[in-house]
Amino acid sequence: MGQAGQASVFVLCGELDYESAVQLQEAADRMLTGEGGPNVVVIDCAGLDFCDSSGINCLVRMYQSLSAHGGVLRMAAMPAPVTRIFTLTGLDQAIAVHATVHEALAAGSGVRQSRGEDAPSSLRSASGR
Repeated sequence: MGQAGQASVFVLCGELDYESAVQLQEAADRMLTGEGGPNVVVIDCAGLDFCDSSGINCLVRMYQSLSAHGGVLRMAAMPAPVTRIFTLTGLDQAIAVHATVHEALAAGSGVRQSRGEDAPSSLRSASGR
């Protein structure tokens, strides 16, 4: 995990399964609940080999948490199998996917003024409905 201005980058390697999703969620919760948390979080997936439903659920919770506070989650360097899961679940319609971390960081502040109301209803948090 690293920070670039008001953006943070989480670097994922190996498998995003139940065990690693819990670790990612704990790290994200620590970062996102603190004062002055990032407006933009980029998930660097270049080293990600596998993602199961626990990993997807973790990413959805991160998306909901950021959206509730006007922030944005972006994915970067997703390998084909993970991209396929994102497409099949429709997450690619809610979470921006970029070819590189640099592109994801350069995509602007990305701060959502709508606080998630434009997200698909299946991804909105209870407070964003």
